[in-house]
Amino acid sequence: MVNRIVVMGVSGCGKSSAGLRLAEQLGARFIEGDDLHPAANVTKMRTGIALGDEDRAPWLARVGEELAKATDETGVVIACSALKKAYRDLLRGLAGPELRFIHLAGSRALLAERMANRPGHYMPVSLLDSQLSTLEPTTGEQDAITLDCALPPSAIEQASLAFLATNRRSDA
Repeated sequence: MVNRIVVMGVSGCGKSSAGLRLAEQLGARFIEGDDLHPAANVTKMRTGIALGDEDRAPWLARVGEELAKATDETGVVIACSALKKAYRDLLRGLAGPELRFIHLAGSRALLAERMANRPGHYMPVSLLDSQLSTLEPTTGEQDAITLDCALPPSAIEQASLAFLATNRRSDA
């Protein structure tokens, strides 16, 4: 079974840290989704301008391409916000039925505190509310689990691994 996993959520939820830990446990490649953004997107976010669907489209296509490249030998875990169900559906279409989502969610206060304590990151706290209003929960999506980002990293890792172990499609 190919490991194709997106650790998702708004900025500050810890998707990069959790994704890296998960990739290490699975022996998979880790990709920081932020690194796949076109330069224009980074510039917009750095200056406090929220991205729209048209901005995210080429970025999501690149994320999907990276997911599709995964093989049994080179599974992949990507940290990607995947805020809307339509974005997740696009990634599903590009990556195939093996794709799984680990959604890290938390309180606005915790997310803002974490964002404020990330020196050098281009995503300002001022864009958190935009991300939270864009976020569509994964409710009803059988290939996704939502975890509290306030949990200790080891608990997030263990819950993610348990979900992945029990959420495998037999026809995949």
